[in-house]
Amino acid sequence: MTQQSESTTTSATSSAADTTTTAGTATTADTAAETAVSRTTTAGSPTIGIPTTKTPSTGTAATSTPSTRTPATAPVPHGAGRLRQVPPAVPPLAEPRPLGERRVWPRTFHDRLTAPLPGLKAMARFAREGAVRPGREGLADIPRLPFAPSPLPRVDADTVAVSWAGHASWVIRIGGLTVLTDPVWSRRILGTPARITPVGIPWSALPPVDAVVISHNHYDHLDAPTLRRLPRDTPVFVPAGLARWFRRRQFTAVTELDWWEGAELGGVRFDFVPAHHWSKRSLTDTCRTLWGGWVLTAPDGQRVHFAGDTGYGHWFAQIGQRYPGIDLALLPIGAYDPRWWLSDVHCDPEEAVRAAQDLGARRMAPMHWATFVLSAEPVLEPLTRVRAAWEKAGLASEDLWDLPVGGSRILPSDAS
Repeated sequence: MTQQSESTTTSATSSAADTTTTAGTATTADTAAETAVSRTTTAGSPTIGIPTTKTPSTGTAATSTPSTRTPATAPVPHGAGRLRQVPPAVPPLAEPRPLGERRVWPRTFHDRLTAPLPGLKAMARFAREGAVRPGREGLADIPRLPFAPSPLPRVDADTVAVSWAGHASWVIRIGGLTVLTDPVWSRRILGTPARITPVGIPWSALPPVDAVVISHNHYDHLDAPTLRRLPRDTPVFVPAGLARWFRRRQFTAVTELDWWEGAELGGVRFDFVPAHHWSKRSLTDTCRTLWGGWVLTAPDGQRVHFAGDTGYGHWFAQIGQRYPGIDLALLPIGAYDPRWWLSDVHCDPEEAVRAAQDLGARRMAPMHWATFVLSAEPVLEPLTRVRAAWEKAGLASEDLWDLPVGGSRILPSDAS
Protein backbone atom coordinates (compact mmCIF):
# COMPACT_ATOMS: atom_id res chain seq x y z
CA MET A 1 0.00 0.00 0.00
CA THR A 2 0.88 3.52 -0.22
CA GLN A 3 0.51 4.40 3.24
CA GLN A 4 -2.30 6.73 2.48
CA SER A 5 -2.45 8.06 6.03
CA GLU A 6 1.26 8.60 6.06
CA SER A 7 1.35 10.28 2.69
CA THR A 8 -1.45 12.66 3.52
CA THR A 9 0.10 13.73 6.79
CA THR A 10 3.75 13.91 5.79
CA SER A 11 3.99 14.40 2.04
CA ALA A 12 2.53 17.92 2.04
CA THR A 13 5.72 19.36 3.52
CA SER A 14 8.03 17.58 1.14
CA SER A 15 6.21 16.70 -2.07
CA ALA A 16 6.86 19.98 -3.87
CA ALA A 17 10.58 19.58 -3.42
CA ASP A 18 10.47 15.87 -4.07
CA THR A 19 8.90 16.21 -7.51
CA THR A 20 11.89 18.23 -8.70
CA THR A 21 14.61 16.19 -7.03
CA THR A 22 17.14 14.58 -9.35
CA ALA A 23 18.52 11.25 -8.28
CA GLY A 24 22.02 9.93 -8.16
CA THR A 25 22.44 7.21 -10.75
CA ALA A 26 23.15 3.55 -10.25
CA THR A 27 22.23 2.33 -13.71
CA THR A 28 23.59 -0.93 -15.04
CA ALA A 29 22.28 -3.60 -17.40
CA ASP A 30 18.78 -2.54 -18.37
CA THR A 31 18.02 -2.61 -22.05
CA ALA A 32 17.18 0.36 -24.23
CA ALA A 33 13.81 -1.17 -24.89
CA GLU A 34 12.96 -1.08 -21.20
CA THR A 35 13.84 2.58 -20.89
CA ALA A 36 11.65 3.46 -23.85
CA VAL A 37 8.48 2.03 -22.39
CA SER A 38 6.01 4.64 -21.17
CA ARG A 39 2.93 4.42 -18.98
CA THR A 40 -0.20 6.53 -19.20
CA THR A 41 -1.01 8.31 -15.97
CA THR A 42 -3.91 10.28 -14.59
CA ALA A 43 -3.45 14.01 -14.26
CA GLY A 44 -2.97 14.96 -10.66
CA SER A 45 -2.25 11.39 -9.57
CA PRO A 46 -0.22 11.26 -6.42
CA THR A 47 2.59 8.91 -6.47
CA ILE A 48 3.85 7.63 -9.70
CA GLY A 49 3.84 8.94 -13.81
CA ILE A 50 6.46 8.19 -16.29
CA PRO A 51 9.46 10.49 -16.49
CA THR A 52 10.11 10.64 -20.21
CA THR A 53 13.64 11.93 -19.81
CA LYS A 54 14.75 9.52 -17.11
CA THR A 55 16.26 6.09 -17.64
CA PRO A 56 15.11 3.57 -15.02
CA SER A 57 18.10 2.23 -13.16
CA THR A 58 18.59 -1.49 -12.80
CA GLY A 59 20.76 -3.98 -11.01
CA THR A 60 24.18 -5.26 -11.94
CA ALA A 61 24.94 -6.51 -15.41
CA ALA A 62 23.44 -9.90 -16.07
CA THR A 63 26.06 -12.53 -16.72
CA SER A 64 24.80 -15.93 -15.60
CA THR A 65 22.94 -18.71 -17.33
CA PRO A 66 19.34 -17.90 -18.30
CA SER A 67 16.43 -19.64 -16.66
CA THR A 68 15.89 -23.23 -17.76
CA ARG A 69 12.17 -22.54 -18.23
CA THR A 70 11.10 -22.43 -21.87
CA PRO A 71 9.57 -19.02 -22.62
CA ALA A 72 6.40 -18.65 -24.62
CA THR A 73 7.03 -18.26 -28.32
CA ALA A 74 6.00 -15.28 -30.40
CA PRO A 75 5.05 -15.20 -34.10
CA VAL A 76 7.56 -13.40 -36.29
CA PRO A 77 7.09 -12.63 -40.02
CA HIS A 78 9.12 -15.00 -42.17
CA GLY A 79 8.94 -15.26 -45.92
CA ALA A 80 5.92 -14.40 -48.00
CA GLY A 81 2.96 -14.36 -45.67
CA ARG A 82 4.34 -17.14 -43.46
CA LEU A 83 4.93 -17.13 -39.72
CA ARG A 84 7.57 -19.01 -37.81
CA GLN A 85 7.69 -19.37 -34.04
CA VAL A 86 10.83 -18.06 -32.38
CA PRO A 87 11.43 -17.54 -28.67
CA PRO A 88 11.66 -13.91 -27.53
CA ALA A 89 15.00 -12.76 -26.20
CA VAL A 90 15.23 -13.45 -22.49
CA PRO A 91 17.91 -11.41 -20.69
CA PRO A 92 20.13 -13.73 -18.65
CA LEU A 93 19.74 -13.60 -14.89
CA ALA A 94 22.38 -11.78 -12.90
CA GLU A 95 24.93 -13.78 -10.98
CA PRO A 96 23.75 -14.18 -7.36
CA ARG A 97 25.03 -11.48 -5.04
CA PRO A 98 26.84 -12.51 -1.86
CA LEU A 99 24.58 -12.82 1.18
CA GLY A 100 24.97 -10.01 3.71
CA GLU A 101 27.05 -7.89 1.34
CA ARG A 102 27.56 -4.27 2.42
CA ARG A 103 26.96 -1.88 -0.43
CA VAL A 104 26.91 1.83 -1.27
CA TRP A 105 23.79 3.26 -2.89
CA PRO A 106 22.79 6.63 -4.37
CA ARG A 107 21.29 9.11 -1.96
CA THR A 108 17.89 8.92 -3.62
CA PHE A 109 15.92 6.66 -5.97
CA HIS A 110 13.68 9.34 -7.44
CA ASP A 111 14.89 8.34 -10.88
CA ARG A 112 13.04 5.02 -10.47
CA LEU A 113 9.61 6.63 -10.15
CA THR A 114 7.25 5.89 -13.02
CA ALA A 115 4.91 8.75 -12.14
CA PRO A 116 5.41 12.06 -10.35
CA LEU A 117 4.89 12.35 -6.64
CA PRO A 118 1.87 14.45 -5.61
CA GLY A 119 2.36 18.15 -6.00
CA LEU A 120 0.61 21.04 -4.30
CA LYS A 121 -2.35 20.91 -6.69
CA ALA A 122 -2.99 17.24 -5.92
CA MET A 123 -2.60 17.83 -2.20
CA ALA A 124 -5.09 20.70 -2.37
CA ARG A 125 -7.60 18.50 -4.17
CA PHE A 126 -7.12 15.76 -1.62
CA ALA A 127 -7.67 18.21 1.22
CA ARG A 128 -10.81 19.48 -0.52
CA GLU A 129 -12.34 16.07 -1.32
CA GLY A 130 -10.78 13.99 1.41
CA ALA A 131 -12.74 10.74 0.87
CA VAL A 132 -10.25 7.98 1.64
CA ARG A 133 -12.52 5.74 3.73
CA PRO A 134 -15.70 3.91 2.69
CA GLY A 135 -18.96 5.15 4.08
CA ARG A 136 -21.19 3.22 6.41
CA GLU A 137 -22.58 1.10 3.59
CA GLY A 138 -19.07 0.26 2.38
CA LEU A 139 -18.11 -0.96 5.85
CA ALA A 140 -21.28 -2.99 6.39
CA ASP A 141 -19.76 -6.10 4.79
CA ILE A 142 -16.89 -6.42 7.25
CA PRO A 143 -18.55 -9.47 8.88
CA ARG A 144 -18.69 -11.13 5.45
CA LEU A 145 -14.97 -10.80 4.72
CA PRO A 146 -13.46 -14.26 4.16
CA PHE A 147 -11.64 -15.40 7.28
CA ALA A 148 -10.90 -19.11 7.70
CA PRO A 149 -7.73 -19.81 9.66
CA SER A 150 -6.48 -23.35 9.36
CA PRO A 151 -3.25 -25.22 10.16
CA LEU A 152 -0.38 -24.75 7.77
CA PRO A 153 -0.14 -27.61 5.29
CA ARG A 154 2.57 -30.24 5.69
CA VAL A 155 5.23 -29.86 3.04
CA ASP A 156 8.51 -31.36 1.98
CA ALA A 157 11.48 -29.85 0.14
CA ASP A 158 9.80 -30.40 -3.23
CA THR A 159 6.52 -28.74 -2.27
CA VAL A 160 5.55 -25.10 -2.82
CA ALA A 161 2.71 -23.87 -0.61
CA VAL A 162 1.38 -20.43 0.24
CA SER A 163 -0.65 -19.33 3.26
CA TRP A 164 -2.19 -15.87 3.59
CA ALA A 165 -1.89 -14.21 6.99
CA GLY A 166 -3.60 -11.05 5.69
CA HIS A 167 -2.71 -7.90 3.73
CA ALA A 168 0.67 -8.57 2.02
CA SER A 169 1.86 -11.09 4.61
CA TRP A 170 2.32 -14.61 3.25
CA VAL A 171 3.98 -17.73 4.54
CA ILE A 172 5.65 -19.26 1.49
CA ARG A 173 7.06 -22.77 1.77
CA ILE A 174 9.48 -23.30 -1.10
CA GLY A 175 12.53 -25.50 -1.63
CA GLY A 176 12.40 -26.61 1.99
CA LEU A 177 12.44 -22.99 3.26
CA THR A 178 9.78 -21.04 5.15
CA VAL A 179 9.71 -17.47 3.86
CA LEU A 180 7.64 -14.56 5.21
CA THR A 181 6.67 -11.68 2.94
CA ASP A 182 6.17 -8.18 4.40
CA PRO A 183 5.25 -9.65 7.80
CA VAL A 184 2.68 -7.56 9.68
CA TRP A 185 1.23 -9.38 12.69
CA SER A 186 0.37 -6.14 14.52
CA ARG A 187 -3.25 -5.23 15.18
CA ARG A 188 -2.65 -1.63 14.18
CA ILE A 189 -0.18 0.30 12.03
CA LEU A 190 0.75 3.96 12.24
CA GLY A 191 -2.00 6.33 11.11
CA THR A 192 -4.47 3.60 10.16
CA PRO A 193 -7.46 2.09 12.00
CA ALA A 194 -7.03 -1.34 13.52
CA ARG A 195 -7.21 -4.34 11.19
CA ILE A 196 -10.72 -5.45 10.32
CA THR A 197 -9.84 -9.16 10.20
CA PRO A 198 -7.55 -10.91 12.68
CA VAL A 199 -4.20 -12.29 11.59
CA GLY A 200 -4.97 -15.53 9.79
CA ILE A 201 -1.96 -17.46 11.10
CA PRO A 202 -0.98 -17.23 14.77
CA TRP A 203 2.68 -16.38 15.26
CA SER A 204 2.97 -19.41 17.52
CA ALA A 205 1.85 -21.65 14.63
CA LEU A 206 4.74 -20.64 12.38
CA PRO A 207 7.56 -23.09 11.75
CA PRO A 208 11.08 -21.68 12.12
CA VAL A 209 11.39 -18.79 9.69
CA ASP A 210 14.24 -19.29 7.23
CA ALA A 211 13.99 -15.94 5.44
CA VAL A 212 12.01 -12.70 5.18
CA VAL A 213 11.49 -10.57 2.07
CA ILE A 214 10.47 -6.91 2.28
CA SER A 215 8.97 -5.02 -0.67
CA HIS A 216 9.36 -1.44 0.62
CA ASN A 217 9.37 0.64 3.78
CA HIS A 218 5.74 1.80 4.18
CA TYR A 219 4.43 0.96 7.62
CA ASP A 220 1.90 -1.59 6.46
CA HIS A 221 4.71 -3.59 4.81
CA LEU A 222 7.63 -2.94 7.16
CA ASP A 223 6.34 -3.45 10.70
CA ALA A 224 8.94 -3.06 13.43
CA PRO A 225 6.91 -4.73 16.22
CA THR A 226 6.47 -7.87 14.12
CA LEU A 227 10.09 -7.99 13.03
CA ARG A 228 11.23 -7.72 16.65
CA ARG A 229 9.73 -11.19 17.18
CA LEU A 230 12.31 -12.74 14.85
CA PRO A 231 15.76 -14.01 15.84
CA ARG A 232 18.28 -11.38 14.82
CA ASP A 233 20.19 -13.86 12.65
CA THR A 234 17.17 -14.49 10.42
CA PRO A 235 18.17 -13.91 6.77
CA VAL A 236 16.38 -10.83 5.46
CA PHE A 237 16.19 -9.74 1.81
CA VAL A 238 15.42 -6.05 1.33
CA PRO A 239 15.40 -3.31 -1.33
CA ALA A 240 18.49 -1.20 -1.95
CA GLY A 241 19.11 1.24 0.86
CA LEU A 242 17.02 -0.54 3.51
CA ALA A 243 19.71 -2.69 5.13
CA ARG A 244 20.68 0.15 7.44
CA TRP A 245 17.20 0.11 9.02
CA PHE A 246 17.61 -3.57 9.87
CA ARG A 247 21.20 -3.33 11.04
CA ARG A 248 20.23 -0.59 13.47
CA ARG A 249 17.89 -3.19 14.95
CA GLN A 250 20.69 -5.73 15.28
CA PHE A 251 19.78 -7.95 12.33
CA THR A 252 22.99 -9.58 11.18
CA ALA A 253 22.08 -11.34 7.90
CA VAL A 254 20.64 -8.60 5.69
CA THR A 255 21.00 -8.73 1.90
CA GLU A 256 19.91 -5.66 -0.04
CA LEU A 257 19.38 -5.85 -3.77
CA ASP A 258 18.75 -3.58 -6.73
CA TRP A 259 16.14 -4.31 -9.40
CA TRP A 260 16.93 -7.43 -11.45
CA GLU A 261 19.48 -8.65 -8.90
CA GLY A 262 19.24 -11.94 -7.07
CA ALA A 263 20.75 -13.97 -4.25
CA GLU A 264 20.49 -17.59 -3.21
CA LEU A 265 19.71 -19.23 0.11
CA GLY A 266 19.41 -22.98 0.59
CA GLY A 267 19.06 -23.54 -3.14
CA VAL A 268 16.20 -21.05 -3.48
CA ARG A 269 16.82 -17.96 -5.58
CA PHE A 270 15.48 -14.58 -4.43
CA ASP A 271 15.24 -11.99 -7.22
CA PHE A 272 14.23 -8.38 -6.61
CA VAL A 273 12.10 -6.94 -9.42
CA PRO A 274 10.60 -3.51 -10.20
CA ALA A 275 7.22 -2.19 -9.08
CA HIS A 276 5.23 0.97 -9.81
CA HIS A 277 5.35 2.46 -6.33
CA TRP A 278 7.53 4.63 -4.05
CA SER A 279 8.96 4.73 -0.54
CA LYS A 280 8.62 6.99 2.48
CA ARG A 281 8.70 6.49 6.22
CA SER A 282 9.31 9.98 7.62
CA LEU A 283 9.25 13.64 6.62
CA THR A 284 12.76 13.55 5.19
CA ASP A 285 13.28 10.15 3.52
CA THR A 286 11.05 10.18 0.43
CA CYS A 287 12.43 7.65 -2.09
CA ARG A 288 15.67 7.24 -0.14
CA THR A 289 15.20 3.45 -0.32
CA LEU A 290 14.03 1.36 -3.25
CA TRP A 291 10.72 -0.50 -3.68
CA GLY A 292 9.78 -3.59 -5.67
CA GLY A 293 8.60 -7.19 -5.65
CA TRP A 294 10.24 -10.60 -5.44
CA VAL A 295 10.49 -13.69 -7.60
CA LEU A 296 11.26 -16.84 -5.62
CA THR A 297 12.54 -19.79 -7.64
CA ALA A 298 12.82 -23.27 -6.16
CA PRO A 299 15.68 -25.62 -7.09
CA ASP A 300 13.30 -27.52 -9.41
CA GLY A 301 12.27 -24.31 -11.20
CA GLN A 302 8.88 -23.63 -9.58
CA ARG A 303 8.34 -19.90 -9.30
CA VAL A 304 6.28 -17.57 -7.12
CA HIS A 305 6.06 -13.85 -7.79
CA PHE A 306 5.25 -11.62 -4.81
CA ALA A 307 4.38 -8.19 -6.19
CA GLY A 308 4.49 -6.29 -2.91
CA ASP A 309 2.67 -3.02 -3.50
CA THR A 310 2.31 -1.66 -7.00
CA GLY A 311 0.26 0.08 -9.61
CA TYR A 312 -0.26 -1.38 -13.06
CA GLY A 313 2.31 -0.75 -15.76
CA HIS A 314 5.01 -1.98 -18.10
CA TRP A 315 7.12 -3.74 -15.49
CA PHE A 316 4.85 -6.78 -15.34
CA ALA A 317 5.50 -7.79 -18.95
CA GLN A 318 9.23 -7.33 -18.46
CA ILE A 319 9.23 -9.42 -15.28
CA GLY A 320 7.36 -12.15 -17.13
CA GLN A 321 9.93 -12.06 -19.91
CA ARG A 322 12.92 -12.28 -17.58
CA TYR A 323 11.34 -14.92 -15.35
CA PRO A 324 9.24 -17.11 -17.65
CA GLY A 325 7.04 -19.82 -16.21
CA ILE A 326 5.74 -18.08 -13.06
CA ASP A 327 3.51 -20.66 -11.39
CA LEU A 328 1.77 -18.29 -8.99
CA ALA A 329 1.54 -14.50 -8.79
CA LEU A 330 0.60 -12.90 -5.45
CA LEU A 331 -0.94 -9.62 -6.60
CA PRO A 332 -2.54 -6.66 -4.77
CA ILE A 333 -6.19 -5.91 -5.56
CA GLY A 334 -7.22 -3.40 -2.88
CA ALA A 335 -6.68 0.21 -1.71
CA TYR A 336 -7.49 1.67 -5.13
CA ASP A 337 -10.25 4.28 -4.65
CA PRO A 338 -10.26 7.19 -5.48
CA ARG A 339 -8.46 6.33 -8.72
CA TRP A 340 -7.20 9.85 -9.39
CA TRP A 341 -5.23 9.61 -6.15
CA LEU A 342 -4.17 5.96 -6.16
CA SER A 343 -4.07 4.64 -9.73
CA ASP A 344 -0.31 5.09 -10.09
CA VAL A 345 0.57 3.10 -7.00
CA HIS A 346 -2.19 0.52 -6.48
CA CYS A 347 -3.73 -1.88 -8.99
CA ASP A 348 -7.48 -2.17 -9.03
CA PRO A 349 -8.85 -5.72 -9.43
CA GLU A 350 -9.12 -5.54 -13.22
CA GLU A 351 -5.55 -4.28 -13.51
CA ALA A 352 -4.34 -7.07 -11.24
CA VAL A 353 -5.83 -9.65 -13.63
CA ARG A 354 -4.11 -7.90 -16.53
CA ALA A 355 -0.87 -7.95 -14.56
CA ALA A 356 -1.17 -11.71 -14.04
CA GLN A 357 -1.61 -12.13 -17.78
CA ASP A 358 1.34 -9.85 -18.53
CA LEU A 359 3.46 -11.92 -16.16
CA GLY A 360 2.43 -15.10 -17.92
CA ALA A 361 1.50 -16.48 -14.51
CA ARG A 362 -0.34 -19.79 -14.39
CA ARG A 363 -2.28 -18.77 -11.27
CA MET A 364 -3.04 -15.65 -9.27
CA ALA A 365 -3.69 -15.18 -5.56
CA PRO A 366 -5.16 -11.79 -4.57
CA MET A 367 -3.81 -9.91 -1.56
CA HIS A 368 -3.64 -6.39 -0.09
CA TRP A 369 -7.31 -6.26 0.80
CA ALA A 370 -9.66 -7.40 3.62
CA THR A 371 -7.18 -6.47 6.34
CA PHE A 372 -6.75 -2.71 6.78
CA VAL A 373 -9.14 0.02 5.60
CA LEU A 374 -6.80 2.15 3.55
CA SER A 375 -9.03 3.71 0.89
CA ALA A 376 -12.61 4.44 -0.10
CA GLU A 377 -13.84 1.32 -1.94
CA PRO A 378 -16.36 -0.91 -0.11
CA VAL A 379 -14.49 -3.57 1.80
CA LEU A 380 -15.87 -6.56 -0.13
CA GLU A 381 -15.71 -4.96 -3.57
CA PRO A 382 -12.12 -6.04 -4.46
CA LEU A 383 -13.10 -9.71 -4.25
CA THR A 384 -16.27 -9.42 -6.34
CA ARG A 385 -14.49 -7.35 -8.97
CA VAL A 386 -11.45 -9.61 -9.28
CA ARG A 387 -13.67 -12.68 -9.69
CA ALA A 388 -15.66 -10.92 -12.40
CA ALA A 389 -12.51 -9.73 -14.17
CA TRP A 390 -10.98 -13.21 -14.04
CA GLU A 391 -14.10 -14.75 -15.57
CA LYS A 392 -14.35 -12.01 -18.21
CA ALA A 393 -10.75 -12.72 -19.23
CA GLY A 394 -11.73 -16.32 -19.91
CA LEU A 395 -9.33 -17.73 -17.33
CA ALA A 396 -9.92 -21.02 -15.53
CA SER A 397 -11.74 -20.45 -12.24
CA GLU A 398 -9.50 -22.95 -10.42
CA ASP A 399 -6.46 -20.79 -11.23
CA LEU A 400 -7.78 -17.84 -9.21
CA TRP A 401 -6.70 -18.63 -5.67
CA ASP A 402 -8.99 -16.17 -3.89
CA LEU A 403 -8.03 -17.41 -0.45
CA PRO A 404 -9.67 -16.37 2.79
CA VAL A 405 -7.44 -14.77 5.38
CA GLY A 406 -5.75 -17.76 7.00
CA GLY A 407 -6.19 -19.99 3.94
CA SER A 408 -3.51 -22.06 2.21
CA ARG A 409 -2.94 -23.72 -1.15
CA ILE A 410 -0.30 -26.13 -2.46
CA LEU A 411 1.01 -25.93 -6.00
CA PRO A 412 0.27 -29.07 -7.98
CA SER A 413 3.25 -31.37 -8.37
CA ASP A 414 3.20 -30.79 -12.12
CA ALA A 415 3.33 -26.99 -11.71
CA SER A 416 6.76 -26.79 -13.28
